[in-house]
Amino acid sequence: MDQSPLIDIGLPVALAIIMVGIGLSLTKEDFAVQARSPRASVVGLVGQLVLVPLVGVGVAVAFDLAPLLALGVVLVAASPGGATSNLITYLARGNVALSIILTAIASVAVIFTLPLWFDLGARIIPGADAFEVSVPLAQTFGLLLGVILIPVVVGMVLRARKPALSDRIERFVGVVGLVVLVLLIIGVALGERDRIVDLIVSVGPAVVALNVAVIVVGGLLAWICRLGRAEQIAIAAEFGVKNTTLSLLIAFTVIGSEEVGLAAAVYSIVMYITTFALVYGGRRLMRTAPGAG
Repeated sequence: MDQSPLIDIGLPVALAIIMVGIGLSLTKEDFAVQARSPRASVVGLVGQLVLVPLVGVGVAVAFDLAPLLALGVVLVAASPGGATSNLITYLARGNVALSIILTAIASVAVIFTLPLWFDLGARIIPGADAFEVSVPLAQTFGLLLGVILIPVVVGMVLRARKPALSDRIERFVGVVGLVVLVLLIIGVALGERDRIVDLIVSVGPAVVALNVAVIVVGGLLAWICRLGRAEQIAIAAEFGVKNTTLSLLIAFTVIGSEEVGLAAAVYSIVMYITTFALVYGGRRLMRTAPGAG
């Protein structure tokens, strides 16, 4: 795949800006609150980094997708929650602080876990080894260090030192994220325009199944672990709303395959449709919570 400057330079820069935005939403107190009662954070992180990728591998195999499309499903599942999950959690009346913490920590942790899950998927999915696609650990680590960890730290430092400026920048970051995601989806559609309909028909049901499954798994996991309703909503949102910009970055710049990135492009659309139901269900759940009203 021939890379354009927009993908080689613009995409990593845009993702770094988005991650600065996540850092801008974090304070020391956020970490202190979760440190005093870490059970919800631990449950959410273990589920995000282990259970959700396992669901992704299971969905990819169960739907008998073409190898590259299947690997795209695994890539999406192994990616962390997106910054939009924090907004969805807020609208659904979930625990926003927990959502922010899970997004930030999972975004850093996937520097190590994402290549491992993708490699596992490439070994398990029938026919995937014939394409010789992989996510090299060293290359991916360096890339994600630059576009995730460092920008998050920069955002946190800026929030601590210049809170008023941080508020203004944070609003701008959300617009950048949306514009970049739309451009990436258009780019995938143009790159595969000769067979885009067939590919979407092929991967669409699996992507919908993945999205619905991980939202349900998130809520059930939190319920089984006896977490509160606000925490159940936050974890369900975190599992369901993925950082598909990161998935597309990996597909384009590391793997070099638009077909692998197609699952992320379709998931980007699907997840915003299902979040309407999540917000409605979350608000309804909180209205009937003991002591509500």
